[in-house]
Amino acid sequence: MAVRIRMKRLGRKHRPYFRIVAIDHHQPRDGRVIEELGTYDPMVKDKEKRVTLNAERIKYWQSVGALASEKVTVLLKKYLAKAAAPSEPAAAPANA
Repeated sequence: MAVRIRMKRLGRKHRPYFRIVAIDHHQPRDGRVIEELGTYDPMVKDKEKRVTLNAERIKYWQSVGALASEKVTVLLKKYLAKAAAPSEPAAAPANA
């Protein structure tokens, strides 16, 4: 099965909301997904809060060969490092 990481559209007319999902490439845009990996809300004013990602699961799917769509690739380049960063510093103070 060829898996893609792409966006699934939700919301209403003129108020889009997207879920970033792992999905079989034969499924339609809003079809049955394998796993939800994050969200994207383009209507949020604060650009840092527009995207939420599950960095661990995204890296897993990419490691097993899932390809990201063009739009998701842009979001991942911009926000994936920020999504992975908060989990690492939280572990560092526990050791101190």
